[in-house]
Amino acid sequence: MMQQKRSLLRAGTTVDEMVRTLADDIVKGLLPPGEKLDEPKMAERFGVSRTPVREALGQLCAMGLAKRRPNRGCVVATITDQRLTEMFEAMAELESACARLAAQRMTAGERRALSDLHQHSAELVRDGALEDYSAFNMQFHGLIYEGCHSGYLADLVSSTRSRLAPFRRAQFHVLGRLRSSWDEHDSIVTAILRGDAETAAQAARSHVIVVSAASAGFVSDQRSSQPQEFSDA
Repeated sequence: MMQQKRSLLRAGTTVDEMVRTLADDIVKGLLPPGEKLDEPKMAERFGVSRTPVREALGQLCAMGLAKRRPNRGCVVATITDQRLTEMFEAMAELESACARLAAQRMTAGERRALSDLHQHSAELVRDGALEDYSAFNMQFHGLIYEGCHSGYLADLVSSTRSRLAPFRRAQFHVLGRLRSSWDEHDSIVTAILRGDAETAAQAARSHVIVVSAASAGFVSDQRSSQPQEFSDA
């Protein structure tokens, strides 16, 4: 049964953990479009009260992964392929702008920190550490956002990234994706360290385009393997 595939978390699960788990279930098709996200059942599943469940569902709605319907409560939203493509297109341009400014504005200390973090991540690739690499990936891109020294741009790209986070995590389940991701990061880092703004921007844009394709492919495969028991009508 589909329900049996959904992981249970320990009592005292944090809101962030709930959001991550539910978002991943939605992306993988374990929670299909139209399925009701029942607060009592969610509270029982995660071993928490309904208050943090409401907060988690609110975050899922803000991410566009869920929506509130009259007399139905919160249900899983439909994310069309077109919408996902549009989100990644926007992300590619925002990341490109951040990388361009980072190449121009990063301090020497910020460049060293980015380079050191990137080189350390090679160990995660060798070990095939998907979860650890996913966490590193967030930190890596965060350093570039900070390094662009534009608070408003950093806010925009962080907001868009939060909505795409579960889709970006999905990419690392694609065979060989960790190594490819590291190579793409290497091109971005090399350009930033050289102060080559345009090459950094191009590398960042290309990276997100590849992420988009890998994520979409994984999500499509996962969803097609799940029985469609609900509609979004």
